[in-house]
Amino acid sequence: MDEILTIGKLAEAAEVNVETIRFYERKGILKQPKKIGSFRQYSNDYVTRIRFIKRSQELGFTLNEAKELLDLKIKNQAKCSDVLSKTQEKISVINQKITDLKKMKKSLESLANCCVDENQPLSDCPILDCFVTKKEK
Repeated sequence: MDEILTIGKLAEAAEVNVETIRFYERKGILKQPKKIGSFRQYSNDYVTRIRFIKRSQELGFTLNEAKELLDLKIKNQAKCSDVLSKTQEKISVINQKITDLKKMKKSLESLANCCVDENQPLSDCPILDCFVTKKEK
């Protein structure tokens, strides 16, 4: 028989805090079960769902995207291609972020190279000057 968990036991089993579960419920990512007596009772399925959401986030998916993936997992009509499509979209977004981060790094390295005297007064700092002056193209 499926073990019934209180929200505290669910949080412990899923390795999150109670507020995370409540947040997911408020956002509609997890369905809040009805109270039986004084407490809400959660099935073990919730542990799996929360772990799925957390792992999705670790892989770069937003909460909304994690919910979409979870919904696909629950639907019987969904296909692997549905998940593959979302995964490929995320890869594309990550690749763009990597490109942007490399540009930012290069710009910051260029700024760092402007500093020739670390003992220079802050008012004459060439790095800070670059933040307020627009670079000519």
